[in-house]
Amino acid sequence: MTAVECILLLLLLITGVLAPLQKHPLIMVITFTVFGLVMSVIWMLLRAPDLAITEAAVGTGVTGVLFYLTLRRIRRMQGTEDEK
Repeated sequence: MTAVECILLLLLLITGVLAPLQKHPLIMVITFTVFGLVMSVIWMLLRAPDLAITEAAVGTGVTGVLFYLTLRRIRRMQGTEDEK
């Protein structure tokens, strides 16, 4: 196992543990997105480009954008409730 692989696995472990423990939802989404990117790189190192592309597109791209849009909508709804 090379040093790059060890660093990626350590980063994967750290982001996997820290993502659900975050108190701020936006930081949680960013941490989850980094987890997906690292996982995508690991799939490439394991010579599974189909899984890497899928992880990058779905796990990082689509899911990250959907989480972010959901957070924006929740904040907007909470803002209108506070004004009443």
